[in-house]
Amino acid sequence: MHYLSLVTDANSRKIVGHHVSEDMKVDNVVKALKMAVKDKRYIGNAVHHSDRGSQYCSAVYQSALQESQIQPSMTDGYDCYQNALAERVNGILKHEFLLYRCKTLTELKILVKESIAIYNEMRPHLSLSMATPNQVHNKKGQLLELA
Repeated sequence: MHYLSLVTDANSRKIVGHHVSEDMKVDNVVKALKMAVKDKRYIGNAVHHSDRGSQYCSAVYQSALQESQIQPSMTDGYDCYQNALAERVNGILKHEFLLYRCKTLTELKILVKESIAIYNEMRPHLSLSMATPNQVHNKKGQLLELA
């Protein structure tokens, strides 16, 4: 079994961090966060919204948020609608892009990377007035929220 951790900019819908792994250990989820914060605009200027999964509640993950001066925010229960953006992005990737059954983890990582690039650069969103996530993300002066 394989797991995909995503960090999405809630304003632009751009996937700004991801990591594919063979387990759901917190270190793997932190790798997606660290990819996202390579974009310095998030440091000290973002809210990270997540569900209450054990990885996100862990001291390791909370410490990674604190190091980047990112404010944590969590759902108050286990209702998927409270984290609708993350669920929507997951669904789009699963149903529109990740249709091929990969034979190896390496192959899956390549497919995920290609799919995210297409999603970010080429897929227009009705909620973004038919712009792509990259087009919206690259505009200046945004209030940032990670999901």
